[in-house]
Amino acid sequence: MKVLVMAGTSDAREIIKCLSGEGVSVLATATTRHGTDLALSSGADRILEGRFNSGQLFRIMKENNVQYLIDATHPFASLATKHAINASENSEVDYTRFERPPSEIPDSQLLYKCSSFEEATHKILEIKKPKKQDILENQVQGKILHLAGVNTLHYLTEGISPHLIVPRVLPSVYSVEKCHKMGIPHGNIVAMEGVFSKEFNGILMKEYQIDLVLTKESGDSGGFMSKIDAALDLEIPVVIVMRPEIEELNGKRVFSDVKALCEDVISNLSIKNHK
Repeated sequence: MKVLVMAGTSDAREIIKCLSGEGVSVLATATTRHGTDLALSSGADRILEGRFNSGQLFRIMKENNVQYLIDATHPFASLATKHAINASENSEVDYTRFERPPSEIPDSQLLYKCSSFEEATHKILEIKKPKKQDILENQVQGKILHLAGVNTLHYLTEGISPHLIVPRVLPSVYSVEKCHKMGIPHGNIVAMEGVFSKEFNGILMKEYQIDLVLTKESGDSGGFMSKIDAALDLEIPVVIVMRPEIEELNGKRVFSDVKALCEDVISNLSIKNHK
């Protein structure tokens, strides 16, 4: 029995642990060296590192006799999901999606929902538009805590001074170097990994004198609500980029519980191997 798990999230690691513990051979993909190490430590038999399009995934599954494809990529990795669906349909390999349950966002005038990072940047400029007549139009005042991943940082730096942006990113060479290339001062870079408590997030916001937060709705397992709750306690506005809707998932098997997904996959593999 061989399963391909498209990994890169804590949910994917739980899926790999669950399946490997049941004797399933797991081939995983990861986009970074760090992700590769985490997938290996979770029990994957082999890891392929990189970003793969539908044609590459098709070849990977054929060459490795994959019987099942589990897409456990991040909710915002919509292109990866589209490639996975296309590859599974062309190869006639069963596809299952793990989707983090969305968070219940409270009603608050401090929370602004946006459908894209471009819209979020415009909203930030609107919220923080200077009131003094002698300040240039659209010049932002006050620091912004960026909690949306280093690969979305450029949306902010294109219209806002990098000296006003405090990004919390993974403690990797890639992330820190990318911050430097976009002009983020050393003292503004918060390189940390993990899901943090409301209390910790609140302390961070106070220490860096944050007056606006940018984040994305990536689910409670990604620490989304602890960020929101901390900001609301401090009466700091939050601009939220909502997760994209992926039409290609219509009619596909989608789970939001790791145990239920693993049980379903193992059951289907058992049926396949007894035919």
